[in-house]
Amino acid sequence: MTKLTCFKAYDVRGRIPDQINEDIAYRIGAAFAQVIKPKKVVVGFDIRLTSPSFCQKVAEGLMDQGVDVYNIGLSGTEQIYFATKHYQMDGGIAVTASHNPKDYNGMKFVREDSKPISGDTGLFDIQAAAEQNAFVALPEDQRGTLHDLDTSKDYPEHLLEYIDAPTLKPMKLVVNAGNGGAGTVIDLLEPLLPQIEFIKVHHDPDGNFPNGVPNPLLVENREVTKDAVIKHNADFGIAWDGDFDRCFLFDENGEFVEGYYIVGLLAQAFLQKTPGTSIIHDPRLTWNTIDIVEQAGGKAIQSKTGHAFIKERMRQENAIYGGEMSAHHYFRDFAYCDSGMIPWLLVAELISTTGKPLSTLISERVQAYPCSGEINSKLDDANAAIEKVKQAYQAQATGIDETDGISFEFDTWRFNLRSSNTEPVVRLNVESKGDIALMQEKTQEILALLRS
Repeated sequence: MTKLTCFKAYDVRGRIPDQINEDIAYRIGAAFAQVIKPKKVVVGFDIRLTSPSFCQKVAEGLMDQGVDVYNIGLSGTEQIYFATKHYQMDGGIAVTASHNPKDYNGMKFVREDSKPISGDTGLFDIQAAAEQNAFVALPEDQRGTLHDLDTSKDYPEHLLEYIDAPTLKPMKLVVNAGNGGAGTVIDLLEPLLPQIEFIKVHHDPDGNFPNGVPNPLLVENREVTKDAVIKHNADFGIAWDGDFDRCFLFDENGEFVEGYYIVGLLAQAFLQKTPGTSIIHDPRLTWNTIDIVEQAGGKAIQSKTGHAFIKERMRQENAIYGGEMSAHHYFRDFAYCDSGMIPWLLVAELISTTGKPLSTLISERVQAYPCSGEINSKLDDANAAIEKVKQAYQAQATGIDETDGISFEFDTWRFNLRSSNTEPVVRLNVESKGDIALMQEKTQEILALLRS
């Protein structure tokens, strides 16, 4: 039995070919069939060069165990979420390694209703079955069948249900698909949104990643979107990661917008339409979101960071929207899943209805609650460093919360400190009430303590 190192807490990701390859892809498909026991599964793949063949092997593994497979072809993770729910499948598998380098590949999984499958809910059982590799293919007459499934009409129509499209004012948007993943969807939406002129950057799918790793969070990847916004005098810019379940926004001046403030903006957009509903947020930065939600008559509810936790909490509370500062945005009517397409549509609508440019909508909130953004520190002993910070601040704190790492609140500022689940770093977020100098001073103070 071989140990498979490509299984992570929420998904599968590994280097090709030693950590993931066609044989492992086949075994994962067969294991998914054995553990989840689905009758119908939807599959799709990202732009990576190995993704079509890996997807084919996943399909063969499923079909050999009697499962009917519906292939939606080149797609983003959210199209798998959509298709699983919309076409009432028993599960979905997206072959993608999102923003990882081009020599990686992986998979994301959901069960019926697009409920997430993570370590706690079956992923490690799939891993165990794939490692044992004791699969017996069914006889030909009991094998599952392969079908092509075209979502090119239903999916864009669904996306436009979140906004009142005719109210959108004429605008110019820069869309940076990284290496083309999201470009296919923009091309589907373009004829449905005649009032928007799309300026397309890195638009065509290319699994050779000529434009680098598809991760707009990397500062060196932001310049091209910023420059295009300024050059074309655009209303705002959008950049996506590899499987476009996250989108990053740039205002009309080309300035990158912190994901934290987008959460508040989208909460406001939903509460204008459906007052009194619940909004889920993560614990890293909270004051701006809570303030906006309470002002709009909604209910702000904190959840642990991470898509499995947020989705579960949204289902419990029947929340209309959930947002993480990491640019993951979740929607009740999107099977409680994250989408990188719905957020920018809502922002375009908000700009149209308020008459305010994105920089104004954001700057009012930045002034009210300035934040440090997430700062990572690589430390030899993360636990000891966190303990040191705890000892320094706990006596004076007015509130302490350990939902995710530690959050300390004081009268005019707060911070959250947490260890990464995936790498040996500690992540710090600091915010204040309207006092940028205080926020900066406290950020430096904590970093000095952490790193000493």
